[in-house]
Amino acid sequence: MAVVGAGAAGLMAAIHAASGGAEVLLLDRNGKGGSKILISGGGRCNILPAEMDESRFVTDSSPNSLRKILRSWPLREQIAFFETELDLALVEETETGKLFPSTNRSADVHDGLLDLATQKGVTLVPDTRVEHLTPPGLENACWAVHLDEGRPSLNVGAVVLATGGLSVPATGSDGGGLSMAGRLGHTLHPTYAALTPLTASHRPFADLSGISVTATVCARSAAHKASSRGGILFTHKGYSGPAILDVSHVAVRALDASQESEVTVQWTDRTVEQIEGALKPEGARTVRSALQTLLPKRLLERLAEMAGVPPDTSCSQIRKEQRRALVTLLTNGPLPVNGHAGYQKAEVTGGGVSLNEVDPVTLQSRRQPGLFLCGEVLDAFGPIGGYNFAWAWATGRSAGIGAMKHVTS
Repeated sequence: MAVVGAGAAGLMAAIHAASGGAEVLLLDRNGKGGSKILISGGGRCNILPAEMDESRFVTDSSPNSLRKILRSWPLREQIAFFETELDLALVEETETGKLFPSTNRSADVHDGLLDLATQKGVTLVPDTRVEHLTPPGLENACWAVHLDEGRPSLNVGAVVLATGGLSVPATGSDGGGLSMAGRLGHTLHPTYAALTPLTASHRPFADLSGISVTATVCARSAAHKASSRGGILFTHKGYSGPAILDVSHVAVRALDASQESEVTVQWTDRTVEQIEGALKPEGARTVRSALQTLLPKRLLERLAEMAGVPPDTSCSQIRKEQRRALVTLLTNGPLPVNGHAGYQKAEVTGGGVSLNEVDPVTLQSRRQPGLFLCGEVLDAFGPIGGYNFAWAWATGRSAGIGAMKHVTS
């Protein structure tokens, strides 16, 4: 059998297929595969979340299929795999709820998976691009894997498609696997950049580039809505940070379709009543001194100016409409957005092969027996924080075991 793609899902598929006795060829267009593992988490590899909320995954397919696939390999079992099979102790970053290898080296995850695959008998075939797949038919009893540069095709009993999506094209993700799945008759939900920074041509916060703050961001369109609490990072072109990335798909889909959307921010966890209470006249207290503990100084001053309230204004001199404008801006302020960073900066690809067209247990295609799909080619993604690795590990394992049983039964 052949696993096409040696990223996170592909490596896991190869390991589990070989563990069950299958002869596995792991085909990758790059030298050693797993490029995204190496760059994830700033080189530390946020391998998994400490806890997982299934409701935070996004799909246009059946939510029931999504849940079944996620539950095929529970989080605690995934953690145990890395700690026992790879001998990698995982440590929680408590402020973010992310799990990292105790060494803080993504190379240890990447190399550990490659070494384990080799130990299990997997044959890595690097620098190999798969052009297309031909299913068994009248002229061939096996799957034909057609390679680039005129190299002879491979005949295998099953194929695991683990080529990734379109995100971070510098790592080799070009959507080739999605195209192959489409040519083989699968329904493809429209793809879009997910977990990507948002941009704006009108940038009232441009000079705050580099400043970060914890806030709640909500993105809404006619068709979708998402909210997230976490960090917002101001950039020269717009906004990044966990909270922005987690809701970016709503704005991206609307922008790509030339539809309306809005992004709003609750800049502080204080309620309207609490902020109004802080702004009540008391001695010589100013807007700046009344609210200085809530936000970074420069951001607070900018928001006050946007509300038409100079920061040095005495609380006793704020007019009613000024107070209302400032409180509204702090609790539900609009964030100008009219663009996004696209796949170049996106951490994952939204959309892809419909989950309705794969068996949720084996991930075998319902369209093409002997074809198994996993990872980013499938129509699902989660928030940042290890969720998408959890999806890759779980789907890779299921596809690998399913393919192994297909060729060994």
